[in-house]
Amino acid sequence: MPPFCYASLYPVSHPKAFQLKTKSFVAIFLDAVLAIAESVKAHFLWRPQLRDPGDEMVLETAVNGRADALVTFNVRDFGSVPERFGIEVLIPREAIKRIRR
Repeated sequence: MPPFCYASLYPVSHPKAFQLKTKSFVAIFLDAVLAIAESVKAHFLWRPQLRDPGDEMVLETAVNGRADALVTFNVRDFGSVPERFGIEVLIPREAIKRIRR
């Protein structure tokens, strides 16, 4: 199974968080994500790369975890930088569509 990078998710109560159906579905989804997530130690620091310094840790985790994709609602702040590391940035809806295929 390829590495998975868990970046960040809005709280379940956030109105933008999940237009997925119900809070129970969200809880099941998060449990499944956490079941396959791997702990990653940062060996390299790639800063500064992004326009939002708060997102640097997320990029570092994705790079060090050899992630194929980074799933976030915050696509704009990542720009094209993750592509330099072979990482695709997806919104949750796109990630879920790929998982369902």
